[in-house]
Amino acid sequence: MALVSIGLAADVRIVEEIVAKVNGDIITKGELDRARQELDAQLRQKGLSGPDLDTAVKQQVADGLRDQIDTLLLVQHGKDLNINVDGEVTKRLAQLQLESKIADPDKFHDYIREQTGVPFEDFKQKIKDQILTQRVIGQEVMSRISTPHSEVEKYYEEHKKDFVREEQVFLSEILISTEGKTADQTAQAEKRAKDLVARARKGEKFGEMARQYSDAETRDNFGQLPPYKRGQLKKEIEDVVFKEKRGYVTDPVRLPNGFEILKVEERYEAGQAPLADVENEIMEKLSMPQMQPKVRELLTKLREDAFLEIRAGYVDSGAAPNKDTAWKDPAQLKPETTTKEEVASHKRKKRLLWVMPIPGTSTTPKKVETAKRPGDSSTPAAGGADRPAPADPQSAAANPAPASGNPTPAKP
Repeated sequence: MALVSIGLAADVRIVEEIVAKVNGDIITKGELDRARQELDAQLRQKGLSGPDLDTAVKQQVADGLRDQIDTLLLVQHGKDLNINVDGEVTKRLAQLQLESKIADPDKFHDYIREQTGVPFEDFKQKIKDQILTQRVIGQEVMSRISTPHSEVEKYYEEHKKDFVREEQVFLSEILISTEGKTADQTAQAEKRAKDLVARARKGEKFGEMARQYSDAETRDNFGQLPPYKRGQLKKEIEDVVFKEKRGYVTDPVRLPNGFEILKVEERYEAGQAPLADVENEIMEKLSMPQMQPKVRELLTKLREDAFLEIRAGYVDSGAAPNKDTAWKDPAQLKPETTTKEEVASHKRKKRLLWVMPIPGTSTTPKKVETAKRPGDSSTPAAGGADRPAPADPQSAAANPAPASGNPTPAKP
């Protein structure tokens, strides 16, 4: 009973088959189909075609339902643990907007929809779920894996060539604009910039100040700028930031459009990176073989404790042993289907689930229950120079299988 004819009831237009129920949330056949389409597109972008493409799709589609259930369980568990990732989501979206060079929020939302094929709120929810699952894995799995320091030292010595770096600096900015201002107003802007420098040097959080006072587009990203190499910054700025240590806050730098304050968030010397600088990176690499089975152990335990029902004909390849997930008697199970409109909105609000109307008894769907959804080819110069080419929103929100995801956010 995957689809219902329009003739059955005037109020029922299109419904989607519910494939699985996970603690009150649902997974539909449409969601699995869309996941397969996204997978097919990703593999084609990697150059696969013909039989190779078909084989790769079949191999990964076999775990499609498992991956959907994994994500739901991890998101739900993250909420149980009161993990809040709203700030990280805001930073990720702000970075995407900065890279897209689209300052207007509404136009940026349209850009996301055009690039991804989904509404901005759905895209935002996908990013949130991705970050939340990574945080759960980090807290529940990675934090409990211990790697002896001797193994880290051994790996470093054997892979030193992998840790040779170019000289780079990571900066944050606050820009006090002088565009269209009189001489007196410009003088006031300079005073304001100097006051902010003094506050930052006393220990006030630079990112929060950037968000509150900066006139640059980067304010929504806590003032964070992309990394710079020698020759990519204005000389008067480069001469300062490439000789100072982490945490240094510059005096206001006079630019054509205002006064810019920069903070050195991190700086890499050219040449071999010392072990202390890459220790965490190495520990993450070494922990991966241990992490993957540990993640599956966590997901098995979450399955054991979950209310989980799966429709006949669908297989959860990550099923917990001896866990009864049989789809109950259709006469007793409600609902079996849900409207397409409700499926489209179930990530953002309370979702109403509907009983299938029986012909001849009622023309109005009956509401029976509610459920909540778990919740560098060219680098720009600082101070408003050309921004990078638009980022790929699809890849930014790609949701890898949690078993192999990187639980540690990338370094800005």
